[in-house]
Amino acid sequence: MNYKTIIEPFKIKSVEPIYLSTEEERENYLRSAHYNPFLLSSEQVLIDFLTDSGTSAMSAAQWAGIMIGDEAYAGSQSWQKMEKAVMELTGFEHILPTHQGRAAERILYGNLGGKGKIFISNTHFDTTRANIEYSGATAIDIPIEESNHPSLLHPFKGNIDIAELEKLLETHGQNVSAVILTVTNNSGGGQPVSMANAREVKRLCTQYKVLFILDSCRIAENAYFIKHREPGFEEYSYEDIARQMYRLADGTVMSAKKDALVNMGGFLALKDHALWEACKNMLIITEGFNTYGGLSGRDMEAIAIGLKEVFDSGYLKYRIASTTYLGEKLSALGVPLILPVGGHAVYIDAKAFYPNIPVGQYPGQALVCELYLKGGIRSVEIGSVMFGKYDGNHHLIPHTMELVRLAILLVFRIRNHIPVL
Repeated sequence: MNYKTIIEPFKIKSVEPIYLSTEEERENYLRSAHYNPFLLSSEQVLIDFLTDSGTSAMSAAQWAGIMIGDEAYAGSQSWQKMEKAVMELTGFEHILPTHQGRAAERILYGNLGGKGKIFISNTHFDTTRANIEYSGATAIDIPIEESNHPSLLHPFKGNIDIAELEKLLETHGQNVSAVILTVTNNSGGGQPVSMANAREVKRLCTQYKVLFILDSCRIAENAYFIKHREPGFEEYSYEDIARQMYRLADGTVMSAKKDALVNMGGFLALKDHALWEACKNMLIITEGFNTYGGLSGRDMEAIAIGLKEVFDSGYLKYRIASTTYLGEKLSALGVPLILPVGGHAVYIDAKAFYPNIPVGQYPGQALVCELYLKGGIRSVEIGSVMFGKYDGNHHLIPHTMELVRLAILLVFRIRNHIPVL
């Protein structure tokens, strides 16, 4: 029997009270926070769409794993479980645990970067770009042209521009340290990357002898879209699709706070032993010994479990359907969005929503503030506040798009073979 209703494939065991503030109170809160939602206290927020990073509720299995966390400084059994889970998923032999994804970025790109070096991506996220530019290197974004048109429907708007990538590799040659494919493309509206696109990146990186790195913090989400949008993958499991994409790359950085469904953690995984050794030395200096890397044993237990649970078909179907539902309702009300709706967030096109507000007055940030004032909703601007730059005369060089991200927080309570109606 076919059902149209999607229900939560989990049970909720605990609740957390929320303070119902008034608009007058929120106006004072926002003023005190200097109109920056990151400076708001969580108790001042009714609905928190700021991020999905580390905010999900963990499963019963993860909480059970936490209770048996091995806190040994070296050779922790919990690390061995995490290492095995990462190896089985990614296929990479050389793993380093980190306290979150940006630590893995700093270690890897700090090692590969430096003045004159170039990194190419479909779209670098803000911390990725910051870590690259801090090393003195240059970060270049080359998403496909379709990604610059919010209302245009395209199944894989997260793809990198292959023709432009080949030109850059031909022009800059050995100065290119790595090509970074972010799945899904967060700064580009949470849009997925196709397997065909990843294979073309692999082909060019092999041809020009350049490292191919996956930023894979939402690899399960991306696998969902490949299965349902890309011909030839209908019969593969989500986990098998993710494995196929990992096998194309030379390494990956992952914030486990997304698709490993944990509150803290991440990892760096590589094929090359020499590069791993160099990164390991930096990890030990800055994060901790290489069998814990800034994480407690209980964190590593939760990551090992979360990397399995996230590929549950019922959960992924519910997660994507929930985000799509919000996007469709907003779109029906006339709110301009990045289409099609992504998996972890709904992105509002603030430039189209506020055509009367010049880009130099930050329409995205204006909408962020208004959402909080009217509904206690905390969101984040992904536009010229986050990515804009200034020229020598202090004139704004605006970002390509002015977006507001509503990141969806989804809890998960896995039970074997729960039907999704």
